[in-house]
Amino acid sequence: MASTLERVRRWFEYAIASALLALLGHLPQRAAYAVARLCTHLLDTGMPRLRRVALTNLAFAFPSASSEERERIVDGVFRSLARLILGIARFPRLNASNIGDVISYEGLEHYLAAKEEERGVLVATAHLGNWELSAFAHALMTEPMQVMVRRLDNPLLDGVVEQRRTLSGNGLIDKRDAARGVIQALRANQAVGILIDQNTSGPEGVFVNFFGKPAAASSVFVKFAHHTQAAVIPGFALWNEQRKQYTLRFYPRVPMTGDAIADTQRIHSIFEGIIREYPDQWMWIHRRWKTRPAGEPPLY
Repeated sequence: MASTLERVRRWFEYAIASALLALLGHLPQRAAYAVARLCTHLLDTGMPRLRRVALTNLAFAFPSASSEERERIVDGVFRSLARLILGIARFPRLNASNIGDVISYEGLEHYLAAKEEERGVLVATAHLGNWELSAFAHALMTEPMQVMVRRLDNPLLDGVVEQRRTLSGNGLIDKRDAARGVIQALRANQAVGILIDQNTSGPEGVFVNFFGKPAAASSVFVKFAHHTQAAVIPGFALWNEQRKQYTLRFYPRVPMTGDAIADTQRIHSIFEGIIREYPDQWMWIHRRWKTRPAGEPPLY
């Protein structure tokens, strides 16, 4: 049972988040983005550890970049987060008739070809661009999919997020019950989107080369692919500054060999290439290289 203090904290977080989403959902677009940027600016200044982590990560990934270039990338990360928050706030206003105003496809043929095999599709995605909008928009533009999620610690906030994520028809698979949910969905020839770019630990973790440094990654995703023979398609909603719109881009199918380490490396090498194209849209504020090989000192 949660303590009284914990219950008060949960309700306070819920009230703040609900009020913010309501405000962003009703303000004109330009004013709403300004408020979202203010929120991410407060996050940046109120939690300086996030920027320090990002700059440390960027020093690993782009050792030849100047300190000014790295700072500009981190500034872009917080702008990207503002767009993501604003996007979630606007979900109730989006439908099949207006979704094209905020996002369009590239590479949909890769997804459709995979669906024709009738073994399901595993969409390999990352905290790049607007990962919330990508699945939401795909359900409106093509068909609903299943999305693997990690429940938030605050159940009140989790309820808000779950309600928004499912507005367009998508289903959610709890990470704690992933195996059954994912396999059932793939056997029904559904698509399952899974975020697989963050640090991991435990027996499912394998080390891959990511931006020239060993990074612990989960092998569960490729094991699902090996077990089900589902097609693996990378997909991301990437911001296009010129068009002021997102592009939901599906990439060519990634061949699976059955070797968990080699296949996990193959996907992360693709991720790295795309992140290098859009460095200010990836979550550098996450301690991606936290888990180290045996004998290596911590990096953070």
